[in-house]
Amino acid sequence: MKKLVILAALGAALAVSACNTVAGIGRDVSAAGDAVTGASNEARN
Repeated sequence: MKKLVILAALGAALAVSACNTVAGIGRDVSAAGDAVTGASNEARN
């Protein structure tokens, strides 16, 4: 029973850290898209 609780806790910790990583990547990609959009708008003007 103790091993099951430890494995569940480790699994939950990995799941939470994975979500944070994916969210961080999403923010980075969004920032890069904003930079490309800004550069494109400046080039048009």
